Amino acid sequence: MRILTVGDIVASDGREFIYNNLGRIKKKFNIDYCIANGENSANTNGITLDIAKNLIMSGVDVITLGNHTFANREYAGVLNDNERVIRPANYPSETEGSGYFVDDLGNVRIGVINAMGRINMEALDCPFRATEKIIENIKDKTDIIIIDFHCETSSEKLAFGNYFDGKATAVFGTHTHIQTADEHILPNGTGYISDLGMTGVRDSILGVKKEIIMDLYYTRKKYRFEKAEGEVWFSGAIFEIDDKTKKVLGIERLHFSAAELAKME
Repeated sequence: MRILTVGDIVASDGREFIYNNLGRIKKKFNIDYCIANGENSANTNGITLDIAKNLIMSGVDVITLGNHTFANREYAGVLNDNERVIRPANYPSETEGSGYFVDDLGNVRIGVINAMGRINMEALDCPFRATEKIIENIKDKTDIIIIDFHCETSSEKLAFGNYFDGKATAVFGTHTHIQTADEHILPNGTGYISDLGMTGVRDSILGVKKEIIMDLYYTRKKYRFEKAEGEVWFSGAIFEIDDKTKKVLGIERLHFSAAELAKME
């Protein structure tokens, strides 16, 4: 089985890339299942009802979120109305939505968990304990468990990945929008990459106009973020999983534009 994981989809440019190209990507790389981070898919962060619906219609099976989960006022409707959109599990239990989703495809059951780190992030419950509890609850109902750990630092991501080595099929990181080159299979068989990167305008800083972010760091004055304009690049990774053992056989990083994708076809 080949599971495609997609790095943070940023603003209208990123989501339009997914609408227009995800089908081609899935066909080109023989993808069976797709998980994408959509916490920045609305232009002002967050996600809307229409965006969630359109991403799923385009071929995303599960949408994970992060620290911008509540940035758009439609968040409650998104989380309550669509079980395929999940938010970090270590938010308080009263929070709308769920931190995981189990998808029974008939021949295989896939559990997707979303958790968020705490270093340089919001003060949340422990992501290790929250994830551990979910795995205990779903391990007998799933054949494959994939975790999106939305987190700032590589050290916390590595600690998280190694803690769940052998307990989860794969752990991938999101949030920094910078793709890491450390994809590997951990000692007990869990596939791991620290960050998938982003699907958004490449000539930008985090998908935002460079001038705004540079001025933020130079003057410490914070302005309203505006999305960048330019060529969009797709970032993600494919986890190839053995159909019998349900162990990761290999991990392939993806990073290309629509023009680069066309050359591959």
